[in-house]
Amino acid sequence: MVQKDSKMDTKKTIPTHQENSQGSKKMLTAMVGIGVFCALLIVLTYEGTKERIERLKAEALEQAVFRVLPGISQTKIFELTDDGNFIPSDGKDRSKKLVYAGFGDDGTLKGIAIEASGQGYADVIRILYGYNPFTQTVVGMYVLESKETPGLGDKIEKDENFLSNFKALSVALSEDLTRIENRVVPVKQGSKTNPWEVDGITGATISSRAIGHIIGESSATIIPLIYNQLEKFKLD
Repeated sequence: MVQKDSKMDTKKTIPTHQENSQGSKKMLTAMVGIGVFCALLIVLTYEGTKERIERLKAEALEQAVFRVLPGISQTKIFELTDDGNFIPSDGKDRSKKLVYAGFGDDGTLKGIAIEASGQGYADVIRILYGYNPFTQTVVGMYVLESKETPGLGDKIEKDENFLSNFKALSVALSEDLTRIENRVVPVKQGSKTNPWEVDGITGATISSRAIGHIIGESSATIIPLIYNQLEKFKLD
C-alpha cells in the first residue's frame, strides 16, 4: 500500500500583469506626490525669505555707497533712461541702470557710486565704485558679490595695497568731455606707472585683473554721461 506524503504541495502565487501595473502606478503616484511637495516647499521658502533677502541686499548696498564715497551724509538714487538721461528713482526696479549720488551735510554733491560687474576666476564679480567728478577719479571700490577662491581670489576684498588703487584712480575725460582720456587697465603687481592703472595681486592675478577690466569698461561708458549731466544730480 502506497502511503501519500502528508505534506501538501504548495503553489506559488505569481503576480499577474495587472497587479504589477497597479503597483507601478502606486509607486509613480507616490514619487510624483513627493516631488510636488518638495517643489511647493522650495517655492514657499523662497517666497517667505525673498523680501528679507532683498531688504538685506538693499541695506548692504546703502552701506557700501557710504564706503566708496568718503565724506557723504546723504544719498539719492538716479536711473539712466533708455535715451541716456538720468532721472530720480525709487530704486525698486533692479533691471534699470541705477547710480547713487552722495551729498554732504550742506546738500552739495560729493560723488556718484556706480554698480558694475564682470567675469572673475570662479564666477561673476559685482562691485560698487565711487566716482568724484570734481577730481575725475575713482575714490573707492567695494566688492558686493564674489565667489572667488578663499585665501587667493578674495584678496580683492582685503588686500590693502590693492584697495589703495582706488583712492585716486584716474578716469579723466578728454578735452571734448566725450570719452575717458586713458581707459582704466590692470597691470602686473609692482609695474604701475600711471594713475589710470590698477596694480594687480600676485596669487590672485585673474581676480585682480577682472576688477581693473570691470571698472575700465564701466567707466568708459557711464562716466562721460554722468559728467555731462552733473546739474541733474540734486538732493531736492
